[in-house]
Amino acid sequence: MNSKTITISKLLISSLAGLSLVGCAPEFDNPVDDSSNFDSGSADFSNYVSVGDSLTAGYADGALYKMGQENSFPNILATQLKQVGGGEFKQPLVNDNLGGLLFGGQENPDFGNRLVFNPQTQSPEPLLGMPTTEVYANGPLMGPFNNMGVPGAKSFHLASTDYGNPAGLSADPATANPYYVRFASSTSASVISDAAGQAPTFFTLWIGNNDVLSYATSGGVGEDQTGVTPITAAGPDFSDYGSNDITDPTAFGLVYGSFVNALTATGGKGVLINIPDVSSIPFFTTVPYNAVPLDETTATTLNAAYAEYNGGLAQMVTNGLLSQIEADQRSISFAAGQNAVVIEDEDLTDLSDFGLPSMRQATADDLIVLTASSKIGALADEEDPNSAWGVGVPLEDGDVLVASEQQAIATATAAYNATIQSFADNSDELALVDVAALMSQIKDGGFNYGTGAVNAGYVTGNAFSLDGVHPTARGYAIVANVVMAAIENEFGASLPRVDPNNYTAVLFK
Repeated sequence: MNSKTITISKLLISSLAGLSLVGCAPEFDNPVDDSSNFDSGSADFSNYVSVGDSLTAGYADGALYKMGQENSFPNILATQLKQVGGGEFKQPLVNDNLGGLLFGGQENPDFGNRLVFNPQTQSPEPLLGMPTTEVYANGPLMGPFNNMGVPGAKSFHLASTDYGNPAGLSADPATANPYYVRFASSTSASVISDAAGQAPTFFTLWIGNNDVLSYATSGGVGEDQTGVTPITAAGPDFSDYGSNDITDPTAFGLVYGSFVNALTATGGKGVLINIPDVSSIPFFTTVPYNAVPLDETTATTLNAAYAEYNGGLAQMVTNGLLSQIEADQRSISFAAGQNAVVIEDEDLTDLSDFGLPSMRQATADDLIVLTASSKIGALADEEDPNSAWGVGVPLEDGDVLVASEQQAIATATAAYNATIQSFADNSDELALVDVAALMSQIKDGGFNYGTGAVNAGYVTGNAFSLDGVHPTARGYAIVANVVMAAIENEFGASLPRVDPNNYTAVLFK
């Protein structure tokens, strides 16, 4: 079977025509109106602490790099809060703009350099160079730090007293996070204890994204722990969780409540930020389900090759082992033009005992992950010209989110957001930021902010960085503005906004 190799560049080339990419540095000192027009309201911003994951840290383009941290939404917010009594905002900055990490002088492919866009190849690629950020050379950085965002953290990680212990980096599985190891106050500290120990007068809490996102970006390779997490007298037991599992919403609610209590214990006020729908980000919306272009001759050849499989399905119907509806769903057929990719689907009836794999062609209801774009059409076996992924060989489970997996994610996300909403509703000291609604708006037509607009288009939309998950600096600036609007609404403040156009969009080579 012959098929073209389809890469990110080929999928995007038509949408990139006429694109003007931004590569300048952001302007943090934006002109503002007379500061006498601004007021902190009932809030005290003198000691602002932000708590969360990569979205709080300023992660972008697949890495944590210095300019990304400087463009983090908390840093943008803190810069504006200084005009109404905000204090110093200290971040655990990495050493460079490459973004990779060194472990004892050695690079680790799991923590590589950031992506940049290559206009010549019309595709993203890692920035070349040796990173200079050592995870734990001579002990941790000296804090305390106001930005307590830790890339990769799930909700329950914030309470772990092993998360900042360098010894845990070599454990199998690892119990520590290298980003937190860099700046934990001690080897037995937790993120939430380090944050709450600063007695913040004001805080933002944005956690829970990775409780579903790791499952989603892995294509649903993980377990849904809803309803099966042991709840002990000491709290939820997460010891049996895999790295890609969905966190039990009940367990999430318990740990989330403990974080809110810890952060408000000294009288601080804050902002709670909810969890967006994963289907609103380019990682799941860029690669079309019908990503295989074929001519009539190739389509005819493929149909002949799949005739035996389709005949086997018909035989299963005749023998009462398969419904006609499912047989029709599983039948594979190609035609000249754009064709749906062939995928594995573990939800299908298992017919492996009869030599029939659980595969079908994708539909518009399936979400193909961004990383599969360079896989579709490439050969699974270099010596077999008929082994093109998504054509002669089905895309694997990790390449696709099928409907049942999407439903599990949506159910958990809705439960997390209900928990977050309830805490905000039950306290006059807490404001809610509905980022889920913001991201949906960016996906469903775009978001206007006065001097410009963004949408969820990969590369072209300006809201999301090249990893397809995290915002660009411009996207983070929009988040900062939305947070300020919530602060004004809840605490009667008047705050100076930033112009998102003064912040970078996609960074190019």
